[in-house]
Amino acid sequence: MDISQQSSRPIYLRIVDYAMSNILAGSWQPDQRIPSVRELSVALSVNTHTVLKAFDMLSDAEIIVSRRGMGYFLTPDARRRVDELRRNEFYTSTLPELASTLRELGITIDDLTEHLRPLL
Repeated sequence: MDISQQSSRPIYLRIVDYAMSNILAGSWQPDQRIPSVRELSVALSVNTHTVLKAFDMLSDAEIIVSRRGMGYFLTPDARRRVDELRRNEFYTSTLPELASTLRELGITIDDLTEHLRPLL
């Protein structure tokens, strides 16, 4: 497994992204046990404290829950929560950056739509 060491994002946020991608891809299912902190730290070659920090974030967002003595599990509505968080990030971060780039380059909405449609 690779969490792209080239990124400037903190490793724990890349682990959060990795977990969210697994949820959206269906690799991790609601109510299913996910890899333990130790398993994930070995698989990703990172410190267990870093994975724990990512798991704390996911837990705070109610995407995962710890079951004493059993490990971490996805919440029943984990996918919905991830969708919501990702969409919010898109609308508050990615979209404003895109709008700024479109203005700088003089690209119209019609131009964007024409080039985006084949990609969707």
